[in-house]
Amino acid sequence: MPVINEKKATDPNKMDSKKLMQNQKKILTSPLPFASTILFFLTLFSFRIGAESNGQSIDELRKSVVQIRVFSQAKDPYSPWMSSGISASTGSGFIISKNRILTNAHVVSNAKFIETQRNNQTEWYEVKVLYIAHDCDLAILEVPDQNFYTDSMELELGGLPELASPVDIIGYPIGGSKISVSRGIVSRIEQSSYAHSQIDSHLVVQVDAAINPGNSGGPAFQNGKVVGVAFQASTKGENIGYIIPTNVIQHFLKDIEDGEYDGYVELGIQTQNSFSESHRNFYEIPSGEEGVFVTRVYKQGSADGYLQPGDYLTAIDGRKIGRNGNLKESNSIDFLEVIDNKFAGEEIQFDLIRKKKKIRVSFPAKKMPQMENQRSRYGADYPYLLLGGLVFQSVNRDLLESWSKIGQTQGGSLLLYRFYEGSNLLDGETEDIVLYRKLPHPTNSHSDFYLNMVVESFNGTKVRNLNHFKNLIQSSKDKTYKIYFYGIQVPMILDRDESEKADEQIKRTNHIKGK
Repeated sequence: MPVINEKKATDPNKMDSKKLMQNQKKILTSPLPFASTILFFLTLFSFRIGAESNGQSIDELRKSVVQIRVFSQAKDPYSPWMSSGISASTGSGFIISKNRILTNAHVVSNAKFIETQRNNQTEWYEVKVLYIAHDCDLAILEVPDQNFYTDSMELELGGLPELASPVDIIGYPIGGSKISVSRGIVSRIEQSSYAHSQIDSHLVVQVDAAINPGNSGGPAFQNGKVVGVAFQASTKGENIGYIIPTNVIQHFLKDIEDGEYDGYVELGIQTQNSFSESHRNFYEIPSGEEGVFVTRVYKQGSADGYLQPGDYLTAIDGRKIGRNGNLKESNSIDFLEVIDNKFAGEEIQFDLIRKKKKIRVSFPAKKMPQMENQRSRYGADYPYLLLGGLVFQSVNRDLLESWSKIGQTQGGSLLLYRFYEGSNLLDGETEDIVLYRKLPHPTNSHSDFYLNMVVESFNGTKVRNLNHFKNLIQSSKDKTYKIYFYGIQVPMILDRDESEKADEQIKRTNHIKGK
């Protein structure tokens, strides 16, 4: 769950799609026409698996595993009026019920055109995206041409694999156009971060296996059933890969039954373990009561108005919570996994100790709309404001990544602190607006001092978000604009007429349209 487990949500050990793409480009020295976007083929043993896999023919299973070819184009968050060039990549997927193809969201993100083919097919078939879930890195595709499905088989989802059990993984790793089969061993099951969004965390199955790019979306089999989808790798350890387990897949499939994907709910709190005896003694927690302390409650989260900082959570839905935040019945599973399995409107129940009294609190699960700026975005524009050649934008994860690569980060420590500390999540209404670059013009030559600062107010009115900022400017009748920034007592002063004239020239020079 985002926000709640901040350390896990920002775990650098997981490689995100952008970094993997860069690494793949470095190793793609062969004349292959397409590079893989993200992932990953898992191989533990160098031998090929035999003709049978857990009693089911590999030849039968691979009839439903597909290769996906994607042509994508993304918006540039640093120059939001521009788009990147078209890039090509490949991934894997597999056919499930109703002739739908399940794959990773990162395989088809920012796609302009998608095509696919099955094993031994010579024709590529056009694909359309039906549903995409960036918060759990899954997507459903469909091929309109029914000839594609001839002699195929719908694969069945199984359960959670046991520790130390083998899983067979089928897909199209980079280095060849033929299907490949390998085996890995389940080494860990835990809740951890998903690199695609960089903030959401759900249950993952870790497999001790080497990682090769190119197999994103490929199925992991056990006993002839799908037990997961290969999707990401560790960057700080060898032979470590991850698959999305079927409980996450089933949650996604249930969510889209009504024709729309709504996404995961968020509890909206931060917690602290209760290993410290001095901390427990201060709050007079009985020695036999295990649980975790609530340290922060965010506005518009599920817990807003129901939980409080200082609450000591001992059980969720009747399931005991340990001092480390994991469920006592299964010490490797975080209690947040219970929240992950819920949908909006379903009840969450906590047993807790508040001010030395044991109480029970119940409330409905819901989403936190302000979390969108915290996760990476795909297939979306980046709204911005151009004022006298100065470029303002809502602070979001993609902008910060692009901003850091450009290297114009001087004076941006407050900006980063507010984003990663979650200051704009506390009231649930505002978002930080940053002046992060300028398009040079004589009228803004004095503005360098304010670069990378967060806007506080405009002409005496506190700025709530980017749309509010735009409306304040459009409705202003003042000839002078006075903009205050957090931490700076001297405002930036702009002349309205000069700024408007400058913008007309700057738009022509930089080929900016529609703003």
